[in-house]
Amino acid sequence: MRRRRVVRRRLLSWIWLLLASFSLAGLVLFIVQQQDPSQLILERDTRTENVSLPHLNFTEEVTSASSFARQLGEQMTLAKAYVFIAKEHNHLHLAWELTSKIRSCQLLLSKAAMRGQPISLDEAKPIVTGLSTLIYKAQDAHYDIATTMMTMKSHIQSLEERASAATVQTTLFAQSLAEALPKSLHCLMVKLTSDWLTEPPSRRGLAEDSPRLVDNNLSHFCIFTDNVIAASVVVNSTVSNADHPKQLVFHIVTNRVSYKAMQAWFLSNDFKGSAIEIRSVEEFSWLNASYSPVVKQLLDTDSRAYYFGDQTSQETSPEPKVRNPKYLSLLNHLRFYIPEVYPQLEKIVFLDDDVVVQKDLTPLFSLDLHGNVNGAVETCLEAFHRYYKYLNFSNSLISSKFDPQACGWAFGMNVFDLIAWRKANVTARYHYWQEQNSERTLWKLGTLPPGLLAFYGLTEPLDRRWHVLGLGYDVNIDNRLIETAAVIHYNGNMKPWLKLAIGRYKPFWLRFLNSSHPYLQDCVTA
Repeated sequence: MRRRRVVRRRLLSWIWLLLASFSLAGLVLFIVQQQDPSQLILERDTRTENVSLPHLNFTEEVTSASSFARQLGEQMTLAKAYVFIAKEHNHLHLAWELTSKIRSCQLLLSKAAMRGQPISLDEAKPIVTGLSTLIYKAQDAHYDIATTMMTMKSHIQSLEERASAATVQTTLFAQSLAEALPKSLHCLMVKLTSDWLTEPPSRRGLAEDSPRLVDNNLSHFCIFTDNVIAASVVVNSTVSNADHPKQLVFHIVTNRVSYKAMQAWFLSNDFKGSAIEIRSVEEFSWLNASYSPVVKQLLDTDSRAYYFGDQTSQETSPEPKVRNPKYLSLLNHLRFYIPEVYPQLEKIVFLDDDVVVQKDLTPLFSLDLHGNVNGAVETCLEAFHRYYKYLNFSNSLISSKFDPQACGWAFGMNVFDLIAWRKANVTARYHYWQEQNSERTLWKLGTLPPGLLAFYGLTEPLDRRWHVLGLGYDVNIDNRLIETAAVIHYNGNMKPWLKLAIGRYKPFWLRFLNSSHPYLQDCVTA
């Protein structure tokens, strides 16, 4: 009898260790589920004051050996195991008692996380005592060991499935939030468009015929976006840090939906005398399906079904990241046609709309690219930014032409030698690889993989301080690296104009937002 009791206790200890690995994830998931969905709204409500809660790292609290939170979490995990076993043996009253105590435990842990304060002895004592009594009662029931093992195996499998489903759901929610247009930005677009329509035709346009737009003695920048505020911050941060802002020329391409609002915004704001050109991508009639493989693919029914097919089908649904409208946006692919969009220019700097400029960028135009086309910051300090992570090297077409260990680089701040581009015919190389990838067998999504192929052997590495990435997903970037960077890039889902932006990075972006503009103030507080 004693031997059986020892074996049973050892088995339960082993089961507890297996379940403990899931307790923290389950606890965090429970806490997230308690939150009010309204907290996920992207709008900024300036009428609500931020309440500063005492700082508490709840993950550390749960894992601390001396905390009541950890003791409660461990007891709760063991109690959950006995709930399943009790139900298997039809001990429903015991299962009900355990479940009731587990709910009390969860509620206390949730409250502690929300208020940002550790659990006190007075709060923990009644629950710990009650759970201990019930667990002892369950242990004394002498459950069959084989049945217990099978029950625990089923429980562990169920937890793994729930954890996997929660991960996918979290990714989908984050993607949906990142894709949504905040109401304040929609409001701004409506007001600006209305302004543009009421202006006399003679005042509706910027100086598109200015000789400065084709003067190669000036510094030219191109931005392709439909986001008015994002474009404004890029331009404003660039001119604010330039030694000679009047020598800067900005070429902005948007779509027909945002064109009027973009015109109205840049007409009504001062950018220190820099020249600004705004065009609509729809006016490039030469960029059609007969010329561009990517345009043909964007119009293809199968391609659209791949990106926006039935999201409930697990067999046909692509990964959540694929379902992003930017991958079907012609503005996103326009970077591969820069020499044709600006046939008279010799050198240009490409800027994404989610960057902030912190230094004078005019020295980029005097950099020696050593005959290369693309000047870019390499990103292979970490292993996952090498070619084999972006491309399918099991395909012989890729493996026979490229080095899987070749260093990747980033779009977002690139200096392009357009003379060298035309000479190397990079756009034709891009077309070739897009045609080869019509079935999405070489890469799945985005513009970086075809960029890595088209500019292979034609990219000049730049000093890392020119372009620091990750502010849209990485919370641990060194402040010193950010402060010394010429350009910081909010690549990732946590864009600075969204409420889900990383708080410590948002001030760098807000610094260059014209928040005093009456339309912005009206739309944010409306």
